Amino acid sequence: MVRMSPVVMGRWAAGAAVLVVAAACGGSGSDNSGQAGSQGGSGNSGTTVSTQSVSGMGTVLVDSSGKALYTPDQEANGTIKCVNDCTGIWPPLTVPDGQTPTASSGVTGTLGTVKRPDGSTQVTLDGKPLYRFSIDKAAGQVNGQGTQDAFGGTSFSWQVVTASGAAAPAPTATGGGGYTY
Repeated sequence: MVRMSPVVMGRWAAGAAVLVVAAACGGSGSDNSGQAGSQGGSGNSGTTVSTQSVSGMGTVLVDSSGKALYTPDQEANGTIKCVNDCTGIWPPLTVPDGQTPTASSGVTGTLGTVKRPDGSTQVTLDGKPLYRFSIDKAAGQVNGQGTQDAFGGTSFSWQVVTASGAAAPAPTATGGGGYTY
């Protein structure tokens, strides 16, 4: 059963369509490599996590391509609960085995890693696993801020992570509930 607010439903539907098209073309809807790249945004080549100022949010953490990083409240203790279908919408920020994630000077807190159930190595900040939101298509977007959803019976509350390492405050609810996948 899927429950979504009307605004998020539209964003999700657009993102899901992109994922389906990408999958049909033999690609994937997300880049789970987590490796630094030279794409646009304020990401730094060679840096796993950096910061970017986002209107209405302040300074948030971003990946190497400048896309906002999120964490679910339900994984605050570092236990991975976003698996399987969840990672299609919320791709984990990962690094190759044995690689240590790096942060730009604006990032406070401690970067680390945790092993995911699939064996990949996910980046954490102060023990909280970091994810991207597949509907954020460009640097500076924070469409997943305050999203409520559920996968496989587990409910999630997603917050963009600020440069201080804290989750950004959730937006005021406008009704609608959340996603259930």
